[in-house]
Amino acid sequence: MDKQAVRESVWDALEAEGIARFPFPPHGRIPNFAGASEAAERLAATEEWTAAATLKCNPDAPQLPVRRAALRAGKTVYAAQPRLRDPEPFLELDPDAVPDVDDATTVSGISEHGVPVGPEEVPDIDLIVSGSVAVTPAGARIGKGEGYSDLEWAMLAELGAVGPETTVATTVHERQVLDPTDAPAPDAHDVPIDLICTPERTIHTGTPFERPRGVDWDALDDEKLAAIPVLAERAPE
Repeated sequence: MDKQAVRESVWDALEAEGIARFPFPPHGRIPNFAGASEAAERLAATEEWTAAATLKCNPDAPQLPVRRAALRAGKTVYAAQPRLRDPEPFLELDPDAVPDVDDATTVSGISEHGVPVGPEEVPDIDLIVSGSVAVTPAGARIGKGEGYSDLEWAMLAELGAVGPETTVATTVHERQVLDPTDAPAPDAHDVPIDLICTPERTIHTGTPFERPRGVDWDALDDEKLAAIPVLAERAPE
């Protein structure tokens, strides 16, 4: 199956099997799932989590428990603004400056309490938590299809804020972990996953897939660049 067929299959299964949680429907988004808190607890029990002082996490509903756990553990959390459309496309949540962790870590609260920063202001990131529609035990990840998560990595890689030492993790339901034969191989711009946490288990993927080292400028057309000012101003002549 191609990526979109995989997405549709997973979204359908999460809905039909009663695994999906608010917001509904799961289709077209990083799906929330039963057991998201337990998956976050597994992530918080890993050495990679303990060692991380700075964390970038997607702003979607299933990773809400991850964001809350990170701030409560004293970690600084960065999240991307929607579609990277702001000239300062990242939001910083400082655990020492956030008055209400529960409110600041909701999808809407991140925008209210997060401090906008440009890519150059993002420090070295120790741990990235990405939302996923599907993953394989070898670390191939399928997102919702817009490509912004991979662009965030590429932008930060250009600046040296992420690299070989940065752990990339995801929290998902077991139903989202696919046999490799049921998912296509990653594309060159896809960021592979090192660590998968479900409510039932923790998987260190030892992924064989290479990480992008920066932005693939040839893959970005004028329309895409116009929609992302922070990339347009950095595009090579």
